[in-house]
Amino acid sequence: MTQQPQIQIPATYMRGGTSKGVFFKLTDLPPAAQVPGPVRDQLLLRVIGSPDPYGKHTDGMGGATSSTSKTVILSQSQQADHDVDYLFGQVAIDKPFVDWSGNCGNLTAAVGAFAISNGLVAADKIPQDGVAEIRIWQANIEKTIVAHVPMTGGAVQETGDFELDGVTFPAAEVNIDFIDPVGDAAMFPTGHLVDELDVPGIGKLKTTMIAAGIPTIFLNAEDIGFNGTELQGDINSEPEILTLFETIRAHGAVKMGLIESIAEAAGRQHTPKVAIVAPPKGYAASSGKPIAADDIDLNVRAMSMGLLHHAMMGTAAVAIATAASIPGTLVNLAAGGGDKSSVRFGHPSGTLKVGAEVKQTSGQWRAQKVSMSRSARVLMKGEVYVPGDVLTG
Repeated sequence: MTQQPQIQIPATYMRGGTSKGVFFKLTDLPPAAQVPGPVRDQLLLRVIGSPDPYGKHTDGMGGATSSTSKTVILSQSQQADHDVDYLFGQVAIDKPFVDWSGNCGNLTAAVGAFAISNGLVAADKIPQDGVAEIRIWQANIEKTIVAHVPMTGGAVQETGDFELDGVTFPAAEVNIDFIDPVGDAAMFPTGHLVDELDVPGIGKLKTTMIAAGIPTIFLNAEDIGFNGTELQGDINSEPEILTLFETIRAHGAVKMGLIESIAEAAGRQHTPKVAIVAPPKGYAASSGKPIAADDIDLNVRAMSMGLLHHAMMGTAAVAIATAASIPGTLVNLAAGGGDKSSVRFGHPSGTLKVGAEVKQTSGQWRAQKVSMSRSARVLMKGEVYVPGDVLTG
C-alpha cells in the first residue's frame, strides 16, 4: 500500500488567557482546507491528535483538555471597520468532531498579537510604542471584540508583570472589550431572568439562562448539593456528577432553543455551558493559594466539554459579568444583589475581575460592553506536520 508523505503547514502555538491552541493564517492552509467542510475539520483533528481513545493527544498538538484542544484560523477582515477575522474551532478529544458553534474568549487575547506579528493589520494601525487597538470580527458568533495590545519598539510586547490566576508566569496585560456581545438577539432566550428547569430524575431547578459571550446556564450550587468552592478533583473524577451536569445541560439547551431534542446535545459539546454560583466563601485554589471570602463577590464553577474547567472560560466570564450586572439573576443574587458594574469571582485557579455596561430599553436588557484583562504569548512558531491523506476528507 502506497503511503502519502506528511505535509507541513506554517503554524504558531500560542497561549491566550488560560487556554492555548494552534493558530493558522487562512492563506497558509492547503486550498481544500481554506473553506469550511470535512477536509478542514479532518485536518484540524489530525493537528490536535483527535479522536484519541487514550485521552492523551500523544500524536498531536493538543493537551487532552478542553483548554488545550483548540484551533484558530485568522485572516484580514472582510468586515468594514475591522482588522482581522477570527474563526475558532474547539476540537473534541475522544470524538471526530470540531465544534464551530462558539467563541474562545481566552484565545481572543492572542488574536491581536498574532494578527500584528503576521502582517494582517495595516501598518498605520500599529504604533511604535504604546497600545495597538485591534478590532476583531469574531466569525463564529458574528460579534466585535477590541483587543488592546501593548507595543514596544514596533513589536508586540509579550513579557510583563501582569499575573493571571490559572497561568503560572506573569506576562504583559492585554485588555479585551467584547462589544455588544448579544446584539439584537434575546439576552434571555426564555424571556425570564430566572426560570424553573424541570430535569427528569433531578427535579425542578432555578436557573438563569443567558446568551452573552456564550450561551450559559447558571444554577445555585446548593440546589444540586455543592458549595461553589469545588476544584477539578471534586467533580471530574465522579462519573455520576458529570452525568448530572450533562443532563442539566441537555435539558437547558432545549429550553434555550439551541437544540430541538435531548439527543442533539451530544453533538453540541461546546455550547451551552453550565455553571454553578454561590455567595463568597474562602477556599484554597488549585495552586494552594488561599482565596479569602472578603476578596471576592461570589464563587463560580463552570463546566466545559463535559468537565469542570480549571479556571474560567473567557466567554463564560462575559456571561458572568453581564448576568451579575442585571438585578435579579442568580449570578447577581449570589453576589449580593443590587446594581453592579463589575464583580470579582472565585474560580478553581483563583479570582478574576470582570465588568459590564448594560442598559434596559423597553423592558429588554442589552449589554453594551464587557471588559476583562488577560495575557498572551507565543510558545512556538514554525510548521506543523500531518499525514497527507487528511486532505482526502
